[in-house]
Amino acid sequence: MKNIEKIKLTENSTIKNALQIIDIGAVKFAIVVGQDNKLLGTLTDGDIRRAFLAGMTLEDPIKTIYFKKPTVVTSSHTKEEIISICTSKKIYQIPVVDDKGHVIGVDILDELLKPVVHPNKVVLMVGGLGTRLRPLTDNTPKPMLPVGGKPILQTIVERFVSYGFVNIVMCVGYKSSIIQDFFEDGSTFGANIEYVLEEKRMGTAGALSLLTDTPQEPFFVMNGDLLTNVNFEHMLEFHLDSNSMATMCVREYDFQVPYGVVNIEEGKIASIEEKPIHKFFVSAGIYMLDPGTIDLIPDNEFYDMPTLFEKLIQMNKNTVSFLLREYWLDIGQLEEYEKANQEYHEVF
Repeated sequence: MKNIEKIKLTENSTIKNALQIIDIGAVKFAIVVGQDNKLLGTLTDGDIRRAFLAGMTLEDPIKTIYFKKPTVVTSSHTKEEIISICTSKKIYQIPVVDDKGHVIGVDILDELLKPVVHPNKVVLMVGGLGTRLRPLTDNTPKPMLPVGGKPILQTIVERFVSYGFVNIVMCVGYKSSIIQDFFEDGSTFGANIEYVLEEKRMGTAGALSLLTDTPQEPFFVMNGDLLTNVNFEHMLEFHLDSNSMATMCVREYDFQVPYGVVNIEEGKIASIEEKPIHKFFVSAGIYMLDPGTIDLIPDNEFYDMPTLFEKLIQMNKNTVSFLLREYWLDIGQLEEYEKANQEYHEVF
C-alpha cells in the first residue's frame, strides 16, 4: 500500500491544492477525507478538467467535483482479489479502508502486477509429529499431507512467493528428509529455502534460537499446518505502521454455551441468558517479529510463542494484533483435513 499522507484532501481544499497534490504525487489521483480520516471520495485529473469546462476556477473548493462513491478494498483482500477488482472496473488506484471506512492506504494496480522481492524472511514451523492425524502421519509429516492435489506446505510456500517473500527457513524435525527431498533448495518453487533441524521439541518460538543467521528485518513465523489466503504484504505494512515489536494474527472465535446461564448476585438470581454466545480472539498461528525478539528466546530450549508474547508484554514492548478475516484453516484433526480438501479449489 502507498502511504496516503501526501495525497489527502478535504472537501474545502481548492482545485489549485488538488492539482498540486496530483502533480506531486506518483499515484495520479487524490483522496478526499473527512473527520478521523474517513474516506469521502477520490479526485482525478479528469474530474478537475471537467470542472474547468464547467466554468470553475483554481480557487473553487473541490466539494462538488470529487467522486463520492469510489470502489474500495480492505486490508483483508488478497492481492489476487484486488487485481481482479481493478481490472474488472478498469481502475488503476484503489483506496484501502478499515472496517469503519477510515482510509489506511492506496493500492496501485501497476505495482501489484510487478514482481516484487522482499528481503524479509519467512520461518515455517514444520517439525511437529501430527499425532492427531494418525494414521495419515505415520509415514508422512503433517505439512506434506496432500490437500488440493499438493502438499499443504507447498501451498504455503507458493502463497509467500506470490507476495515476494522468497527467503524461507523451514524448522524441520519429524521425518525431515521427506520435506527436504521434496523442496531441496526451493528454486523449483521460486524460493530460497534453508533448513534448521530440531533434534528435540522446541515449541513455536524455541526453534528461532537455532537460526544460523539472525534476520535483519521483521520476519514471519508461521505454523506449517495452516491454509490461509491472508495478504502477507498487508500484514508486513501493518506491522511496520504500528511500530510493533511483535504482531500476532488473530481470529474471532465464537463459543455457544449449550445451557441457560444463570447470573447470580449475592445469592439471588439476577438474570438468565439462554445459550449465550461468547466471542474470543484466538491466535491464528501466524506472527511477524522484530529481529530483537530472538535475543529474548533461551538457547536450545522449549519455548512457545505465547510465552514470548507474555514476556514482551511484561517488558511493555509494543505487541499488536492483526485481525484475520480471510480464509483460514488449522489442519489439526481428520475432519479439518477432509474440510480442507473439500474447500481447496474454491478458495485457492
